Amino acid sequence: MRNVSLGRSGIDVTEWCLGTMTFGNQTPQDDAHAQIDRALDAGITFIDTAEMYPVNPVSRETAGRSETILGNWFVKTGRRNEVVLATKVSGPNGGFIRDGKGFDSTVIPQAIDASLKRLKTDVIDLYQLHWPVRGSYMFRQNWSFDPSGQDRATTLAHMDDVLGAMGRLVEAGKIRAFGLSNESTWGTTRWIDRAEAAGLPRVASVQNEYSLLCRLYDTDMAEMAVNEDVTLMSFSPLAAGLLTGKYQNGAVPAGSRMALNGDLGGRKSPRVFAAVQAYLDLAREAGLDPVHMAMAWQRTRPFTVSAIFGATTVDQLDRILAGRDVVLSDDLVKAIDTVHRTHPMPY
Repeated sequence: MRNVSLGRSGIDVTEWCLGTMTFGNQTPQDDAHAQIDRALDAGITFIDTAEMYPVNPVSRETAGRSETILGNWFVKTGRRNEVVLATKVSGPNGGFIRDGKGFDSTVIPQAIDASLKRLKTDVIDLYQLHWPVRGSYMFRQNWSFDPSGQDRATTLAHMDDVLGAMGRLVEAGKIRAFGLSNESTWGTTRWIDRAEAAGLPRVASVQNEYSLLCRLYDTDMAEMAVNEDVTLMSFSPLAAGLLTGKYQNGAVPAGSRMALNGDLGGRKSPRVFAAVQAYLDLAREAGLDPVHMAMAWQRTRPFTVSAIFGATTVDQLDRILAGRDVVLSDDLVKAIDTVHRTHPMPY
């Protein structure tokens, strides 16, 4: 498993990252620990979680359970030093967490201490802001996005306040690097500019959705990433399971994400299944598992990527890991781009 740089943080991470959002809900602790063991055996040492996990559904009763399960694995195995650990603070997206209050320099230290306790560790390698407090166009909000209610001065003051807290937490040894999630090009560059002007921690990464079916990142965000050395932590590289093919022809497997939440967070659309079929056909013609094609494609991008994948079961994880050495030909990458032009942004 190849390593990539996490921005300019000086931290190297594996080009694939194990996501934990099902740990403690769909995935019980014993299975979750088995997944972590398998991931490390396969050379994957980057693990991502969040204070609001697990999902499907997110609930007050289960929030923090994914971090706790991961912390229990650290204690059981003594292998904390083998893992680059990433987690996130919730903002307005957290709903019941702090009653949906955003994060600031008062909230963040409290949230970090709570995460450290659940994770049973002294330091978080990458601490991320799960959603911008000012709002975001991610998760299908791009279709009706309206930033006209934002106030620039308020946003910049908020950034300065949060960056100050991040600087103090780095000095205290509680975090090593700082990242964003569900961010825009304008937001990411402003965070970077404010940090550089004040000598505070610089954005190392941004965790945004990115897959064969969701390529919003390919233009302005890609240009920002290359010029500012920001690593993309791409989530949902299998499009919430759509790219496995398991939902084709009206299928809804028991216990699957679609069975639990219906529309896959807005990804189920009138156009998506035709797009999925085009990629399934392309993978078949190339003699590849579509899961392996979708994951290997992430390595072909002209910016630095660590792709975050999750699995409900060990069997699903094994299927993904079996493709860890797959490399796509230039001709196949071109064919993928042709399909993308035919089926752009199907959700």
